[in-house]
Amino acid sequence: MNEIVVIIGGGIAGLEAARQLLALGHSPIVIEKSDHLGGHVADWHKLFPDMKPAKDIVDELVSSSKDANIFLHTEISFINRLKDRYNIMLSNGISITSRYILFTTGFRLFDAAKKEEYGYGVYNQVITNQDLEKWFNTSKDSRIDNSAMKAVGFVHCVGSRDEKARNTQCSKVCCITAIKQAIELKEKFPDAEIYCFYMDLRLFGKKFEDFYIKAQRDCGIHFIRGRVSEVSENIDGKVIVKAEDTLAGRPMKVTLDLLVLMSGMVCNPDSTRVAGMMSLPIDSDGFLRSTDNVSRNTVSPKNGIFYAGACTGPKTVPETLAEARSAVLEIHNSIISRR
Repeated sequence: MNEIVVIIGGGIAGLEAARQLLALGHSPIVIEKSDHLGGHVADWHKLFPDMKPAKDIVDELVSSSKDANIFLHTEISFINRLKDRYNIMLSNGISITSRYILFTTGFRLFDAAKKEEYGYGVYNQVITNQDLEKWFNTSKDSRIDNSAMKAVGFVHCVGSRDEKARNTQCSKVCCITAIKQAIELKEKFPDAEIYCFYMDLRLFGKKFEDFYIKAQRDCGIHFIRGRVSEVSENIDGKVIVKAEDTLAGRPMKVTLDLLVLMSGMVCNPDSTRVAGMMSLPIDSDGFLRSTDNVSRNTVSPKNGIFYAGACTGPKTVPETLAEARSAVLEIHNSIISRR
């Protein structure tokens, strides 16, 4: 019953799918364009809400999927349909034929430089959530001065819920990620004042509310409901943030040593590029469109093509892993039905 299944993307969804396929006796082939496995999670420091090291998750997935055939530094050059199979040409010149393809192509973070009013790429002390995670892991970033960290701000919904950015959808994990990062910074700089500027706090997941309460009660993090209206820089290189506190009904201005922009998830352009080779539909939010968004969210409209993870929309780590398992079960059942 062994079947070759091509997995496009070597992030946590692709690795979990490979692990499950191996356990069911199939032969997964993982195609990853970068030089490492684990996707975005491999660059993260800790995961909410348990603060588990991201490295532990990635290492476990890499170890348990090591028997899969994995191609790094490899992209999809071309795909075409051959009766009941797909012919997949890789950038390394290898050609693969398979009945089943699983998209686990993930997401890309919104380019914060497009929101010019926040000053990313203009002011030295403005960074993104991704930049901060890298600093947590490496302690290397010339924009972060350990000796001067007295006040830090977080701006939620950067590139999400924003018609001007052409993305009206919620990015789902920005609120809880900001809270996690704020707590981590408070642990490193106990005397720092930390502010979170938000539109609405959307804390839907298990233990997320507890995490939020901890941030306020135990860490003293300030949550300001209101959009940031202006970001500038003073003569000392500090960031000046102007916003309106809509709960207090008054404008406010704070001087910060660091401003962190919570860039939201947008569809990975590689997803749409490869999807275009097979005329797969793109949804109104720019992500790949499943058969439906309720009971068939891991199934594409094309026979033999399946989805898992953030290629169809923003997902948490548990949701991504669960979708990978679900997609594998769909593939396995399809294989059995063909016998």
